[in-house]
Amino acid sequence: MLDKTNNDDYKELEKVNDQFMEALHKRKELTGLFTFFSANYPQYELQIDNKAAMQKGVSIGKAMDNLSILIGSTYELGFVRFGTALKVYVQASPEYRALPDDLMKLYVKNDRDEMVPYSAFMSIKKSHGLNEITRYNMYTSSAIRGEPAAGYSSGEAIEAIRQVAAQTLPRGYDIDWEGLSKDESERGNEALYIFLIVLAFVYLILAAQYESFILPLAVVLSLPAGVFGAFLLVKLMGLANDIYAQVGLVMLVGLLGKNAVLIVEFAVQKHRSGMPVLEAAIEGARVRFRPILMTSLAFIAGLIPLVFATGPGAIGNRTIGAASAGGMLLGTIGGVLVIPGLYYIFGRIAEKRKLIRDEEENPLTEELEHNV
Repeated sequence: MLDKTNNDDYKELEKVNDQFMEALHKRKELTGLFTFFSANYPQYELQIDNKAAMQKGVSIGKAMDNLSILIGSTYELGFVRFGTALKVYVQASPEYRALPDDLMKLYVKNDRDEMVPYSAFMSIKKSHGLNEITRYNMYTSSAIRGEPAAGYSSGEAIEAIRQVAAQTLPRGYDIDWEGLSKDESERGNEALYIFLIVLAFVYLILAAQYESFILPLAVVLSLPAGVFGAFLLVKLMGLANDIYAQVGLVMLVGLLGKNAVLIVEFAVQKHRSGMPVLEAAIEGARVRFRPILMTSLAFIAGLIPLVFATGPGAIGNRTIGAASAGGMLLGTIGGVLVIPGLYYIFGRIAEKRKLIRDEEENPLTEELEHNV
């Protein structure tokens, strides 16, 4: 969450952050929400009297540098002794920096080489403030972490946060993303467009192969059964429709398309050799039934370890395994039943049309060579 008011009012930012977190906790799409932002972190504030420091001849910059060395530390040099590399750090002994009041007992040298106690120009005050100041794109920010609840995707979680921000955050406050969430929020629902592009690419390849814009529809329209099976098994296993499931869907387009091509290609060849469309469809389904089941069941069996994966990365493995196995199982069962019928429908339409009007089966050059 970003504070774009530029007033550096951390108390107000904490108030808005608490209200935002309270609203986020009410959303069922989110879980594991937490933030480390707090403006009530116990602190000690060092108050310096500039006039007193000037009277004592103390430079404020040198005094703070000296205090940083005494309370913290500084690396001075390193040397090798008895074959061992040793480092020299300068710091006050622990007994001289155990309590906050010990700061007042430390000394700093002034411009007259005199040792001046910090208590002569500095005091300590108890206060509350930020445990750390975080900024994002130059705005004071509060980092909020969380994850999608079971049964919800990361996209749904991002949309829920956007809705809460629009309803809850006052003017001058906004949200932004980091890490993978930033990439996902900027890209949006690209998976749908990628899936459509994949389908279009497969359709055009098949159109070129069959020299028809109609026959490829028998292959493309056989894919919805597999897509439904993928989402069904993912839902039954309580998994989310994330990037792993979407990768599985893209893979299914090729695998289920391959099964459809086995039947349609064989039927097309039979039809071109003189067999009627209906008989070609039945023959293609009969001859290709065993190879399709053999390859599909072998693929599903290979996915079983992914479906029941455990250990690190188990959720991702289960998701891609469930999407692929469920889609392949239902797509194969539905495909061997639906594809012959689809080919019969579109084959009857395609036999009355040609990709090129008045197209001749034999090129003119072959006829001339034959006549010569």
